[in-house]
Amino acid sequence: MFSHTVLAGWAVLTTFPLVWAFVSAFKDDKEILTGAWSLPSRLRWENWSRAWTEANIGRYFLNSAIVVSGALVLTMLLGAMAAYVLARYDIRFGRLIYFTFVGGMMFPVFLSLVPLFFVVKNLGLLSTHLGLIFVYTAYSLPFTVFFLTAFFRTLPTEVGEAAMVDGCSHWGLFFRVMLPMARPGLVSVGIFNLLGHWNQYVLPIVLMQGEGAEQKWVLTQGLTALTINQGYAGDYSALFAGMAIAMLPVLILYLVFQRQVQSGLTAGHLK
Repeated sequence: MFSHTVLAGWAVLTTFPLVWAFVSAFKDDKEILTGAWSLPSRLRWENWSRAWTEANIGRYFLNSAIVVSGALVLTMLLGAMAAYVLARYDIRFGRLIYFTFVGGMMFPVFLSLVPLFFVVKNLGLLSTHLGLIFVYTAYSLPFTVFFLTAFFRTLPTEVGEAAMVDGCSHWGLFFRVMLPMARPGLVSVGIFNLLGHWNQYVLPIVLMQGEGAEQKWVLTQGLTALTINQGYAGDYSALFAGMAIAMLPVLILYLVFQRQVQSGLTAGHLK
């Protein structure tokens, strides 16, 4: 009973700010300032359209979708390939490579911002989506490799051996046999990477600079600009609508894939 009470309280503390933000997105400024805890008198969808068009949330949303999609595909492909080799093959310096990836999880991003800025600048990728995609991928690979290496080790070796006996190549074994079997783990780490990429703020603010960079800003930068501008203008309803638009995709994805996420997190303990 006590544990259920604690979990229920934690659930309320977690979901209440989200519900409050979505409810406030349908209020006008007067209702937000005078009745912060009350329900809106009506659903004001014009707040959402105003945030999408006038505050350029639509453009920032598209930029984030491009960057996050590209980074997620690269991260999952490269991370799964590296993790599979480290988990299933006895290669030279395999443990060293694995612990190098693990060590990358402990390296604070703030320590590398200055050299990273100059590296991206010298490559001609400053203020470009491609530059952000590569940087996101590099910073997501350590956790991805660490997570998927442990997951690939739990998969039965007999299935892979049977596929090789039937004439399956190493590439075919990976893409046609092992990847489908590792789907729960892939979905779990994919959701975590998606959240990290979608909510990333420090890297875009450093790498998206210069003339015309505002056109390529991602959603976190756009929301920050909206917070400052609308805060002075007093258009809090558009601000809450922009926040709701930013939260909605990740909430929907988690609700759709929550079973796969849970099964992926517990698979290593059930094997």
